[in-house]
Amino acid sequence: MTHCAIMARIVVMPRWDPRAEDRLRDAALELFLEQGYDSVTVAQITERAGLTRRTFSRYFTDKRDVLFAGSERLPPALAEAVISADDALSPFEALMTALADTGELLAGSVTRSAERRAVIKASPELQERERTKFAAVTDALARALQQRGSAEAAATLLARIGAAVFQTAFECWADQPDAGFSAFVRDAAAELATSLTTVTVPAAPGQA
Repeated sequence: MTHCAIMARIVVMPRWDPRAEDRLRDAALELFLEQGYDSVTVAQITERAGLTRRTFSRYFTDKRDVLFAGSERLPPALAEAVISADDALSPFEALMTALADTGELLAGSVTRSAERRAVIKASPELQERERTKFAAVTDALARALQQRGSAEAAATLLARIGAAVFQTAFECWADQPDAGFSAFVRDAAAELATSLTTVTVPAAPGQA
């Protein structure tokens, strides 16, 4: 191949944009907030971002994936953190430690969380997807707690509590992203503990 032919190929090759994924996500969020999630098309997102459908498909499967891409990594990350927690910790302590540590890592890579949450809250379809995501989190936490030695029923109960604490902490952090995520985990856990100290479990019939 001649030097001129090589140069011609270089000229026509499309430039790789290292910010393409961020541009697409920003464009999608802007459009979702302006027009509503259901009204926005992938074509509108790519046009707003100044990119092609082919580029969009490189990062996302569909417009919903713009809001949930990467969420599949959360359940295994939380489970691994639970399993790796100090053996001296109780199951609940190991769970809260895992939520705080993983949340801090997550907070460092997530942007525009408040806007994302606003879009999800306005769409029943996205709310269902969010519930599915946290169901996967609950399942992963339950398996991890069982691996640490908790009985199945206890692990399932703690996992549901843990998923609720994590979701509550994430929503609070989204409103105050400059604060540490772990502080919101501690606050949610403390509020839960305070509520439980005021609960009186009634005796079963015949045991009063």
